[in-house]
Amino acid sequence: MLVAFSISPSSADDTGGVSEAVAAAVRVVRESGLPNETNAMFTNIEGEWDEVMAVVKKAVEVVAAVSPRVGLVLKADIRAGFTGELTAKVERVEQALEQ
Repeated sequence: MLVAFSISPSSADDTGGVSEAVAAAVRVVRESGLPNETNAMFTNIEGEWDEVMAVVKKAVEVVAAVSPRVGLVLKADIRAGFTGELTAKVERVEQALEQ
């Protein structure tokens, strides 16, 4: 399964930024060992249901440790029998663009 998610702490640091809290969540994802990527809006992660959801939960927990309220946006692509889709989906679109 592929999951794209975004975690937003309700409170910011002294400058109004949330990058430290978001970085803590991304660190959890990267340390999980699951295929992942982070862009300006979401972090994408690939794996089996239980392992992906455990990582998302832990990422929310590290943000909740520094913020009294946390927002989570999550989108999942559940397709049994497929792996490597984190990059394969993009490659298929790029191939179609070349036609």
